[in-house]
Amino acid sequence: MTVPKKSAPKNRKAPLSPARKAAFDVLIAVEKGHSHSDDLLRHQAVNVLSPADRNLATTLVLGVLRWQIRLDYELHTLLKHPNAKLDPAVLIALRLGAFQLLHLDRIPARAAIDESVELAKQAGQRFASGMVNAVLRKLNGAPRVQLLEETEEELALSTAHPLWMVQRWVKFYGMETVKAICRQGQSQPALTVRIANAAVDAELADAGIHVEAGELLTVARTVVSGDVLSSRPYQLGRIRFQDEGSQLVAELAAGAAGQAVESILDACAAPGGKTLILAERCSAARIVACEASPQRLDALRKRLAEHAGRIECRLADATVLEEESAFDLVLADVPCSGTGTLGRNPEIRNRLRPEDLDRQAERQRGILGAALRAVRPGGLVVYSTCSLEPEENEQVVAAVLQERPDASLVSFQSTIERLLKAEILTASGAERLLRCLTPEGTIRLIPGALHTDGFFIALVQRSE
Repeated sequence: MTVPKKSAPKNRKAPLSPARKAAFDVLIAVEKGHSHSDDLLRHQAVNVLSPADRNLATTLVLGVLRWQIRLDYELHTLLKHPNAKLDPAVLIALRLGAFQLLHLDRIPARAAIDESVELAKQAGQRFASGMVNAVLRKLNGAPRVQLLEETEEELALSTAHPLWMVQRWVKFYGMETVKAICRQGQSQPALTVRIANAAVDAELADAGIHVEAGELLTVARTVVSGDVLSSRPYQLGRIRFQDEGSQLVAELAAGAAGQAVESILDACAAPGGKTLILAERCSAARIVACEASPQRLDALRKRLAEHAGRIECRLADATVLEEESAFDLVLADVPCSGTGTLGRNPEIRNRLRPEDLDRQAERQRGILGAALRAVRPGGLVVYSTCSLEPEENEQVVAAVLQERPDASLVSFQSTIERLLKAEILTASGAERLLRCLTPEGTIRLIPGALHTDGFFIALVQRSE
């Protein structure tokens, strides 16, 4: 007698890979504006994954966000109603499947499609799961279209950047430079660490971690391979993650002020990497580190705890600083659009709007003005952003200096030469930085020209 097989319960969930489920949840949170991908990828839900799953989840999240504009274009051409507004869960399931089909050669098409369908179902979109299946199968069988990147429109779509962003960059920097910026924005950024001293190189090698010298700084290393997080040097605090351009901002500030500096204000200090460099280089200085967010201030205090005797962490709005003429050096590394960090923070391109730049610039002018009030006569202010936009950079500095006849720009050339002599900059790094000087003596780091995030750095001195 043949016993009929029991059919599976209709509501039973099919298994999902932990990596795809984690990536889906992070992308939903980003889509809803709850947090940044970088923060969410460090959350417990991702950290508990196996190393292989954690790597896949990170690849999926950052890949989908980097290619979102191009993925949406490809997907909507295959919809029955191309202009239809899709539920976020359905759209993200489609994006995840499309990214795997178009960009990850080692992922079987069946796995990419089937799990995207299941993600839609488990998100409560069972009726849309058939559409997800049909669209992804069409995409898998469709010919791949290569764009020539000869026009702004082709470059924007080919590299998944907003057209308005590409058009303004071409106006400021030229087409060839913008091609390099956009390609860098589609690449995984270099994993850079700052080492405590040269002996750490041997410790990293013993831990099976392969590093190469940084482009600019003698204390910077680019991680080529190996698990840094589980290494003894990292756990003992002998290395810390920080983009080389970010390190450079603090090195230039400390180098411009010199060892004799007695008081420093870090006006927008969190997460604290630059504050630590200032404390390291200016060992006799009293430092006040300000942060406007209570949550970020708590994290800042924990990170700077070992320097509590020298560094005061203070809850303060950087546009309304209390002290006047109180500091020898002020670092104003201001909140900005972040368009120099699109490789590291890809969702920025999908959130930012042209009108946001003016709002950012208004606050940035307020911070720079407050910094100049806080610095003593003869003291220095370093103004920096990780933005490529003139509204947040040159135009902010020019507007504030127009209102402050007692302040003026100082070229970074002599500071670069000083840092080279002190063996803080490498010889090739100093040479490259001199090429990055603008006619006004500010520094502009362009993604693609160097393996760093994009930065603008200006040195302003208040008259005696």
